[in-house]
Parts: sequence; C-alpha cells; structure tokens
Amino acid sequence: MKEELSILVQAQYPLIYLVTSEEERAEQAIATIAQMRPQRRVFVWTVTQGMVEFGQPRSVQHNTVSPQAAIEWAMNRQQRDPQRDSSIFIFKDLHPFFNDPQTTRWLRDAIASFKGTQKSIILMSPVQTIPIELEKEVVVLDFPLPDMAELNQVLTQQLEQGGRGRKVSTEAREKLLRAALGLTKDEAEKVYRKAQVTAGRLTEAEVDIVLSEKKQIIRRNGILEYIEEDETIDAVGGLEELKKWLMQRSNAFTERAREYGLPQPKGMLILGVPGCGKSLIAKTTSRLWGLPLLRLDMGRVYDGSMVGRSEANLRNALKTAESISPAILFIDELDKAFAGSAGSADSDGGTSSRIFGSFLTWMQEKTSPVFVMATANRVERLPGEFLRKGRFDEIFFVDLPNAEERQEIFKIHLTKRRRDVARFDLDQLAKVSDGFSGAEIEQALVAAMYEAFAQEREFTQLDIIAAIKATQPLSRTMTEQVTALRDWARQRARPAAASVAEYQRMEF
Repeated sequence: MKEELSILVQAQYPLIYLVTSEEERAEQAIATIAQMRPQRRVFVWTVTQGMVEFGQPRSVQHNTVSPQAAIEWAMNRQQRDPQRDSSIFIFKDLHPFFNDPQTTRWLRDAIASFKGTQKSIILMSPVQTIPIELEKEVVVLDFPLPDMAELNQVLTQQLEQGGRGRKVSTEAREKLLRAALGLTKDEAEKVYRKAQVTAGRLTEAEVDIVLSEKKQIIRRNGILEYIEEDETIDAVGGLEELKKWLMQRSNAFTERAREYGLPQPKGMLILGVPGCGKSLIAKTTSRLWGLPLLRLDMGRVYDGSMVGRSEANLRNALKTAESISPAILFIDELDKAFAGSAGSADSDGGTSSRIFGSFLTWMQEKTSPVFVMATANRVERLPGEFLRKGRFDEIFFVDLPNAEERQEIFKIHLTKRRRDVARFDLDQLAKVSDGFSGAEIEQALVAAMYEAFAQEREFTQLDIIAAIKATQPLSRTMTEQVTALRDWARQRARPAAASVAEYQRMEF
C-alpha cells in the first residue's frame, strides 16, 4: 500500500483519502515519499493547530484553523512560491466538516487548481466518509497495519530495553510477532511492555498476554465475539479422522509452511447430527493451532435502521478478523445464518442476498490467513454455493458415535467430574446408549448425578442407565431428518470418524 501511495503522489493525483488510525506511522510514510523529490514539503492540518509544516518547530500558518482557510492557503502556495509547488497537504479528521457545503466546494476548487502541479491533498481519518460530490475525484486507500518486519523492530526495541534480547529463540520470537499481528505499532509497544511488567520477561510464555490485547479489539467491534476455550481437543470423543486432519495443519500458518510451498488453509465445513461435537471441535481447534477464535454472530450483522448498514457491519467484522489474523472465524449453524438468502429479496429488500454475496466473495478472494470454520445441521437449507468444491478445503460429516466412541465419551465425562472410571462398566453404558449423541450422553450423566445428589449419595451405574432409558434421543424423534442427512453425506462429505466401514454402514 505504501508503494501505491507513492505512485499516486508521483502521478499527480490531487486528492487521496487514507483510512488509518495510526497517524504517526502514516505521517512518517508520507514524509519518506516526500523525500524522493527535492524540495517537496509536507504540511499537516488539524482543527486544533491549523496548518503546520511536518518536522519543523510548531510554526502555525496564520488563520488556517478553519478547514476552508487551510484549503485556500494550500491552493495559494503555488502563487507565492512557484518553485515549490510540489507540497503534500495532510488534513486530519476533516470528515466531520463535510456537512458544510463550503468545505466540499473548497476541496473541489483545490482539485481543479492542482492540475498540472505536483501538489496533493491527503485526507487522513480512521473513518471512511466521502461526500457524493467528491466520489469521482478521490482515491481511497487503507493504510496497512504493521507487518512482521515492522513488529520485529518494535519487539527488538522492547527486548533491548528489557535487557533480554539474546534469550528469545527464533521460534519464540515468531510466536510473539504473530500474536501481535493486527495490532497498531502503538498497541504492540504497549502490550510488549505490559508483558515485561507482568512477567518480568518477554518470552514464548507471554504470548497469551499479547493476545489479550486482541480481545479488546474484538470487544470494541461488537459483532465478533472472542471465544476462549479451556478444553483441549482430547475432550472430544471419537472423530479421529477429523482430529488427524486438524493436527496435520496445526503449523499451516507458520513461515516454515510458506517456505515449504504450502498454501494457507481456507476453511472447513462440519455437517452432522446435532449434539455430536461439531461446535466443540471448532472451539478446541483454537487451542490446538494456537490461534484466536472469533465467532461471527450473524444476528448482530443485520441492522434495519439504515440502508446499507447491515452490509457495512459485515465488512467491518471481516476487516477486523483480517486485522488480527492469523485467526479462526467460527460461524455456528451456518444453515440458519444464511438460510433462505437466495429468495429473500422481497422480504428484506435484498439485504440477505447482498450479505450472502459479499461473504462468498470475501471467502473466494481473501488472501489474509483467516480460517473459516462453519458448522451446519440442516444441509438442505444451505445455499448450493457454499457446497461447491474449492469454497472450503474439506467438508466433514459427523455422525452419531459408534459403540467404541460412546465408551470414550463416557470416560471423558466421568473423568471430567473426578470419578473413578473403573467403577463403571463402560461397555454396558455404550450398549444402552445406542443412538445417543455426545451431548445426550453428557446430559444423561448429569441427570443421574442430580438424582443421586438429591438423595445424598454417590451416583452409580444404575442411575446412569435409568437416566438413559428415560431419555428419547434425537435420532429417534427426528429419524427422517437424520436419515436424509446421512444419505446426503454418504457421497458428498468426508467421514469424521476413523472407521470408514462404520461410516459406510450408517444404519440404525
């Protein structure tokens, strides 16, 4: 982007809109561009200081506090000093003044007067607001956040100040840098200092402290939710094929993977029977890969208060996810989030269709390392565009657990509740819970514990069996839906269970 900005200035573009919240970094970048041409000067305008020359003692140009006067002063410089008509004028936070027609008129006059000169106006603001009068005249650029090289300079500086620069391994340095990706330079400096103050050091162990700063970014966004999961992937019973696939890609976002020639994973779709661990897999993958997990709440995206607001909400959410990448973007129950998007133009003015189209375009064209992990229960509600090859790296089907997997699930939940697994006959429990999902097994176990707790005694094997027999599993109450999902997945999805033979039978 810095190269693009340099080209636009050299190509005599009179009006550039630079979207950024990092004023200091952006000013330094513009000053570097100005140095490429002898005698090119940079002036900075703010509503508090007026027009001031960058890098010089605070010498305010008289009567330039108002935006109209500042623009007029910039226009007239070529008359005063024709040999130096290659200046760059930075206007900070001018967008609130666009409601005044005089401001937009002065800008259009400036654009006309700058033709044939090397002068440029750069509007710098964290908010992109362009009046319709300037849409054909302005070029909009997003100033990028610091890359690995810039963050490395920040980290090196902090390590030298702490006197521990030699004690950080290459691998630890990379993890600290990746944890800070998506932060501004100032945010990175502050969180590295925070880690040093908190732990008295800056090593791989302080990565979580650095990641905590990203939580603040997500909290301010309002549409994304930062999810923290204490469970590891070992808490998921069965699904060995899916686990293997995820473990193979645990280092897929490292520089070593790029040097090897591997492309960055795009995403995965997990279909299956409700309660079989789809959401838990998504959450535990975050810990397995060491990446932040962001849940996209489509309910918060839709906003009917203003035309175009919903689309802007989605763009902002995706932009935030990209800014803190590498990250996992989790969309739970994708079938509900985008159900009916193809035929909703009449009911909501086409908002759902536009949001769906924007999301598909982003998935197809994104280059940032944002891994989309989606789950769905009702495949017939999913738009066909989601299921075509190439949209996701893989589509997995999570079926009801078989007898061996049910034993493992019972073992996991009994262990979690600090019970001696040897006291229970897991084989018998697996047999009586045939057709149960993992969530239903857990709830049966909880029901047994409540029954025994009310009687002030320890729960037993018989309590669990009684709770199981009192439960009607989803596989029986919704047999047709489960059968239809299995029939669809048999030829179109990859089994999440290790036993392909068990998956191929898929019969009650």
